[in-house]
Parts: sequence; structure tokens; C-alpha cells
Amino acid sequence: MRIDDILKNKRTLSFEVFPPKKEGVEREELYRTIDSLKELKPDFISVTYGAGGGNARNAVEIAGHIKSVGIEPLAHITGGPSSPADIDAVTAELKNLNVDNVLALRGDRPLDFTAEYCKYFPHATDLMQYIGDKFCIGGACYPEGHSECATLGEDLISLKKKQDCGAKFLITQIFYDNSYYYRLVHEAGKAGITVPIIPGIMPLVNSKNIARIKSMCGSTVPLDFRNMIETYSQSPAVMREIGLNYAVYQIIDLIAKGAPGIHLYIMNKADTAIEIYERLRVVFNELF
Repeated sequence: MRIDDILKNKRTLSFEVFPPKKEGVEREELYRTIDSLKELKPDFISVTYGAGGGNARNAVEIAGHIKSVGIEPLAHITGGPSSPADIDAVTAELKNLNVDNVLALRGDRPLDFTAEYCKYFPHATDLMQYIGDKFCIGGACYPEGHSECATLGEDLISLKKKQDCGAKFLITQIFYDNSYYYRLVHEAGKAGITVPIIPGIMPLVNSKNIARIKSMCGSTVPLDFRNMIETYSQSPAVMREIGLNYAVYQIIDLIAKGAPGIHLYIMNKADTAIEIYERLRVVFNELF
């Protein structure tokens, strides 16, 4: 089923997983994670393409597994490192697996970036146009603005192009200050962007992840939250509780203010998803 059709009728709950680097035990662990997530009745599960497209084959197989257990997969496709032949092969496999939804991305530029890296698909919109109407296409967006755009206005121009090139919904990069999401939604509406913008939340349950998160996407960690993290950074159990409670607060606030869904980046940790779901079971049951 197409995600845009689901969004016409209800709020969505979704999770993101990533392909393991190794076969065998890691793959089986991921399949067990997917089985656990199925019990939470998600509307879809997205699976990343892997850095530089290196795990493309794994990602396709995992998307097929998600479909086979009765959940809609959202398969990431990264255009930057890909040729048209690569994209043709991936989309053909996804079609054969009855996958209806893809998230079209340019992908992060590697440290040794050259023009050759994005020879065929220098922007996500180029990939969207190439894929056409074969799938329900989603796109990424950035509540605090894309790092390569000088202003939010410049970023919104690019975002509008994604809608014009076929994106039926958008999923945000992670954020910890909801005001950035509300600003994005407000300014996107003024720019003519009408597709649903689903907020992406990553529970920060480990203080060691702060630096990684900032380097990965530049997300601002609000001062009050940062103070709690720094105070209890040496107590993993307390730190986990703080991170889970903050994610619950973010989700409740987002739902109360009209978010069309919640997308949880869970880093392949089913226990994190389950704990958040249990704390919000009534909310999910009544409002999704």
C-alpha cells in the first residue's frame, strides 16, 4: 500500500532500521527486531541504503523481508553514488518484491567527494524525476535547514522542487527542539509545500551519541535537555530514562499540534521502540 494513501486516512507510526554490515548473526538479529516491531503495528518500516550505497543489495532484501511479514517497507534509494543502471536494477528488484514506497535521497557526500560521485544524480530531485511514478516517493527534509544551504529560504526552494518532482510526503532529519519542526511546517506552507511532513525522532539514550548526532546532522540539543544529559552522563540507566522521557515529551507535543505521524529512528533497537510505545500506548491507540 502506498504511504500517501495511508496518510490520507490516519496518522502514521513508523520506524527506521539499517542493513547490517555482516551477514549471518547480525542479519538474524535484525529480522528478530523486525518481528518485535511488527507487534507495535507500524504503518511502515523504512530501511536505509547504507553509506555510499554499499549495502544496496542488503537493503533490498530487508525491504522484501519487511513486506513478507505484513508490514509496508519504505526502501531508501541513494542517487549520489549510483548510475542509471544501478537505479534500474534496484527498482526492478523492489518491484518484483511488491514494494510500493521509496525514499529518494542524494546521500551524504563522502570526505573525498569529487564531481564524479554525483555524476548522474547530483540532487535528490534528479533521482525522483528518473524514478518517475513507478513508486510512491518520499523525500527528506531538515528542520534546522540543510547544511549546504545558506538560509532556510534557500532550503525551502529545494524542498518545493522535491514536491514538484513527485515527492508525496517528507520525513525530517532528527531534531530535539520541536520549535524547529513547527517553523519548518509553517514556512513550508507559505512556500507552497502541501505534502505531509512527518517528524523524525531519535531517542537520545546514550550521552556518547551527542557528538555523533551533531556531526551527522547538526541537530541542536536544548540547554535543559543537555544539562540533564551532562549531569547524569555517568549513569547509563538514568541517562536512558531521561532520553526515553524526552522522546515521549516530543511525541506528545508533536501529536497535540497536528503532526501527521511519528517516525522513530531506533538504531535497530526494538527495546527502545517498545518502551516508548508502552509509555504512549493509549495515545497511539486513540489518536493514530
